[in-house]
Amino acid sequence: MSLCLVIDEMHPNLPDLLQDVGVELHYRPDLKAGEVPAALAAHPYEGLIVRSKVRVTADLLAQGPQLRYVCRAGAGVDNIDEDALAAAGVTLLNAPEGNRDAVGEYAVGLLLALLRNIVRADREVRAGEWKREANRGEEIGGKTIGLLGYGHMGNAFAKRLQAFDCTVLAFDHDPQVAGNHHATLVSLAELQARAEVLSIHIPYSPANHHFVNEEFLAGFRNALWLLNTARGEVLDHAALVRRLQTGQLRGAALDVLENEKLATLTSEQQARFDYLRAAPNVVLSPHVGGWSFQSYERINHVLARKLREFLSQ
Repeated sequence: MSLCLVIDEMHPNLPDLLQDVGVELHYRPDLKAGEVPAALAAHPYEGLIVRSKVRVTADLLAQGPQLRYVCRAGAGVDNIDEDALAAAGVTLLNAPEGNRDAVGEYAVGLLLALLRNIVRADREVRAGEWKREANRGEEIGGKTIGLLGYGHMGNAFAKRLQAFDCTVLAFDHDPQVAGNHHATLVSLAELQARAEVLSIHIPYSPANHHFVNEEFLAGFRNALWLLNTARGEVLDHAALVRRLQTGQLRGAALDVLENEKLATLTSEQQARFDYLRAAPNVVLSPHVGGWSFQSYERINHVLARKLREFLSQ
């Protein structure tokens, strides 16, 4: 049996799923971040399963010299130093297939909320205001939706957009990514020339930090509605706020922020956040796009399948 340490809360089906593939779990979601290195050093673990409690760095890996694999229970791996894993000969497994459907559905919900003023109208009616004309909205049908990134999440969103009679374009910097019947792959220049809505689906990495910045947004011909269900750090929020203030962006729906620990915002971040939460054309949610009851369970099935394949090599 391969011995594996689990340091974050997981769906309760995990022990049975992993026992079937030859993995014995030490399930320790009670561990605080500072306690993880000592726990890792206490046993000859071959595996580590994490969500977001810790950053997996070279220093942490040094506490588990027998580690063979690290599993990220989710899609994003921005809390994992992939170079450090490669140097240590440790394999990284993640599970974007587990929550891509949740993200795809949620992005549709954000787009509808943004174009049809659903959140604003709800607040007004609860306050006793009945403003029909002020809440006249836009239809998705007939619009050109641009996707920045066409991996699992972009594909899932594009698939669901097919019901809306809109045009879906996608740009991905990876030359191995191909278009399909859900979206047409185009150059970045064509995406900027045609898109009326921009939805961000690229992972965070140092190379992608503030990839969507003032210069990038200035390249779009149309005033955009912007969605971000990826990572907050890929979007320059200073540029976002400036363009909302000037009307160069028609609105934004953000499931992720530049700093999601709201009690730790710098003065500049606080000023931007105060603007966003007061703006009537901005929809905010707390990084729950991929967080459904179904995805919580499905992620474990994906990890179990990938672990079976890895351990059988």
